[in-house]
Amino acid sequence: MSRLQAILDSDQFYAFRRSPVAMVSAAVALLLVLATIFAPLIAPTNPFDPSSLNLMNGFTPPMEPNAFTGDSFLMGTDDQGRDVFSTILYGMRISLFVGVAAVMFAMILGIILGLLSGYFGGWTETIIMRTADVQLTFPSILLAMLIFGIAKGITPIEYRDQMAIWVLILAIGLSDWVQFARVVRGATLVEKNKDYVAAARIIGQRPLTIMLRHILPNVLSPVLVIATISLALAIIAEATLSFLGVGAPPTQPSLGTLIRIGQGFLFSGEWWILFFPACTLLALALSVNLLGDWLRDVLNPRLK
Repeated sequence: MSRLQAILDSDQFYAFRRSPVAMVSAAVALLLVLATIFAPLIAPTNPFDPSSLNLMNGFTPPMEPNAFTGDSFLMGTDDQGRDVFSTILYGMRISLFVGVAAVMFAMILGIILGLLSGYFGGWTETIIMRTADVQLTFPSILLAMLIFGIAKGITPIEYRDQMAIWVLILAIGLSDWVQFARVVRGATLVEKNKDYVAAARIIGQRPLTIMLRHILPNVLSPVLVIATISLALAIIAEATLSFLGVGAPPTQPSLGTLIRIGQGFLFSGEWWILFFPACTLLALALSVNLLGDWLRDVLNPRLK
């Protein structure tokens, strides 16, 4: 109880209550995350179960009864009779999983390389930072497409669909580690010259112990801010790759895949097949990004 009271009395929670944008963004993000977690309970049907599909329900407009079956759907149906609301809930699961996993992978890789670069310096720093500089010259989405293509090309054909999601996570993560590494390196350069690190060296602690036990906890604040903002970018990257047909497979459609499917029916009048997945993706990415902006301003007001 005292822990909860301490959180409620903290400056961060006070700033959160004073920011309508942060509160609305948090509410929207929490609602969407909970909807994905409880999708099997909320969704009227499992849209990826062929036995639950009825082709007669195809192209049913939102909230209108189908001319043949009389069934109505909150957000309508697509060309295969799948409930669009259900496909969004299940598709958002893929988008969130890819986004979170890719950011975690990029963050861990960036922290490791940033700590090594900042602490040891010399040729270690030169190799890591020059690699980062070269990578920054390429747009991240193009680099992710290149990594995805190479990784998918070396994956056996019979495992490509099963491994597509993991390959997508690898591609997005490898295209996003640089910003974590640069921030951690800069913070490590400051921390390693402080007295507590010098004291740890004097008593004979190993460099790995110093980096993990003493330096890492003091460089995590900016990393968490970057991770929050990067999550929105990773979700957009996944949607972009899937929209281009080089992301999630048709058997595991994400929001980007649903948008690609809906785009083909936009000009034939079935606008809802594209509209609702696109609005969901926009709400998810925007809410997470605004939360990241608020967190950045709270932890470092000089960046406002």
